[in-house]
Amino acid sequence: MMTSHRKVSRAEHPTWLPKESSRNLGDKRVHIAATGPLVETVRSEFRRAMRLFGGSFVEKIGDAEIVVIVTGDQGPVGLDDETPAAVHEALAAHASEPVSAEGYFLANRDSVSVIVAATDRGALYGVLDLLRSGEPGSGTRREEPAHAIRMLDHWDNMTVHPVMGAVERGYSGDSIFFADGEVRRDLDRVSRYARLLASVGINRVAINNVNVHSTEARLLTDKLPDVARIADVLRPWGIRLHLSVNFASPTLLGGLASADPLLPAVHEWWRQATDRVYDSIPDFGGYVVKADSEGQPGPFTYGRTHAEGAEPLAVALAPHGGIVHWRAFVYDHRQDWRDRSTDRAKAAFDHFVPLDGKFADNVVVQVKHGPMDFQVREPVSTVIGALTKTTVAVEFQVTQEYTGQQKHVCYLGPAWSEILRFRFGGSDAAPLASLATGGFVAVSNVGTDEFWTGHPLAQSNLYAFGRLSWEPLADSIEILDEWIRATFPDTDDGTRAALHAVLDSSWATYEKYTAPLGVGFMVRPGHHYGPDVDGYEYTPWGTYHFADRDGVGVDRTQTTGTGFAGQYPSPWRARYESLAECPDELVLFFHHVPYDHVLHSGSSVIQHIYDTHADGVEDVARLQGIWAGPTQGIDSATHARVTQLLVEQLRSAGEWNDQIRTYFFRKSGLADAGGRPHF
Repeated sequence: MMTSHRKVSRAEHPTWLPKESSRNLGDKRVHIAATGPLVETVRSEFRRAMRLFGGSFVEKIGDAEIVVIVTGDQGPVGLDDETPAAVHEALAAHASEPVSAEGYFLANRDSVSVIVAATDRGALYGVLDLLRSGEPGSGTRREEPAHAIRMLDHWDNMTVHPVMGAVERGYSGDSIFFADGEVRRDLDRVSRYARLLASVGINRVAINNVNVHSTEARLLTDKLPDVARIADVLRPWGIRLHLSVNFASPTLLGGLASADPLLPAVHEWWRQATDRVYDSIPDFGGYVVKADSEGQPGPFTYGRTHAEGAEPLAVALAPHGGIVHWRAFVYDHRQDWRDRSTDRAKAAFDHFVPLDGKFADNVVVQVKHGPMDFQVREPVSTVIGALTKTTVAVEFQVTQEYTGQQKHVCYLGPAWSEILRFRFGGSDAAPLASLATGGFVAVSNVGTDEFWTGHPLAQSNLYAFGRLSWEPLADSIEILDEWIRATFPDTDDGTRAALHAVLDSSWATYEKYTAPLGVGFMVRPGHHYGPDVDGYEYTPWGTYHFADRDGVGVDRTQTTGTGFAGQYPSPWRARYESLAECPDELVLFFHHVPYDHVLHSGSSVIQHIYDTHADGVEDVARLQGIWAGPTQGIDSATHARVTQLLVEQLRSAGEWNDQIRTYFFRKSGLADAGGRPHF
């Protein structure tokens, strides 16, 4: 097959909503029976499509090929003999099993598509579903999000940080919200971003870094009018704006002598500040707080608990329907590396589980999916299963801080699916996804880059997070196929197969050539890109692998180690405790083992390290070959960027391979049974 690139000229990649997708709406006759603030967005979406493909609005429902009905704001829909059968079917389905405010029914019969929703918000999601996925198959499909909160956190700085830059842990250019210490004057790109997010069901966005610096702190006060401008842009897409705030704002911004959460003056300051926010932004979502974490101020300063620390903010927000996202990422980042009893993995559980049931009703404790820090492989956080009386949101990281920084292709959908399907109580227990009573939050991977995400294929992670937030137990590879078909609508079967070959197992490939068997980190301090096996080994950050001449890994057992394994309920407590039962992929997370320890795979630990790192490099080289092959329907700019980044990925994978294999050869003295050379 000849290689073919569709030529385009653009300043911004359309992601999974290219112009071609508008044909699904724009060459049809459309009837809308709905009112509500978001119905104008629905109409504008059809108008956009009709300008391209020539469709039109019609007055009679019987003349329509697409019908949109919102049942909650009108009386019975006028039906007659000319009403399409699909309308009858969708309305009957809605009557027998109504959906929530964000849900909808999508029916298709006799070339007529019908969206029926209870609210304008559901109608918008239904129309964007039709835009994204095309005409549905025959029959009626019910769609409803599993959780009400589906949120992105932006770690964007208003002024460029001397170390972290414009976006902390951002790999896609500058902030789309801020520039030169101000909210951007032109927010057109934010509007297009909101459309992308709404199309995959994201309904909340926190716009600034959880590490709230002095300039960003003022978003709560004198910068509030500009924040309201951003909220105005997000609102037509059903997205509520949130702000990250500094726990010490009463002293930093209000001139108080103390931010002690038990002081009436502190409560009053938060009440007044919050009232002013809602005067400017009536649908403001709430606050995100990182407290007592990595140098950020918090209630520990005053001898208070985190439940007490969240209280003034929660009380201030409650009359307005706002919520506090209080991050559980609290640990000692100044620990003594010689002290093996202190375990960063245990910290969140130790701090938050004793407070279960003590947080205000509108506080959502936001828990990272693993106990460490978004590593390529770690077990699920014990906090998620233990907080049974507290609203919990599970936090993911779409930005690829520890998974290649959007220089490496690494589709994270399979990793997230493993987490969401994990069952704390064993095979008969509920999956972790159902324990996320506060929904899902992720750190965004978007910036001002032409492709939004730096690596064009990293768009798949943003898409997958949205879709899994809506339907957490959906198949991650099917979601990837959705993204491929939506983003590259002109591709043939061969090119789609090539994209799957590159992306399906890319997370597994990345894991092969980086930190092995769940040990984590081994990255260069500060920027976290590339290998540095001992980079964090003697630092206060608590991210150790404890490799010595005899073995490697962290003993987290109850019997001889830190006791972290004991935070899990049965059966996982016993499984992680037992070296014989612990899964291979996590053995170095829970156990310090000799290099000749034999894994369930039949390989020794040292040979596994040698084999997987060499195999990972070969895998990346294979991906290069696949990408250089047939690419029908992939535009030249996208193809060139991915080609360039695969060169860097292969270089970096080779560096990981050389350093990790050589390091462990020198530590263990055991040669590679495969005869491959060491340095």
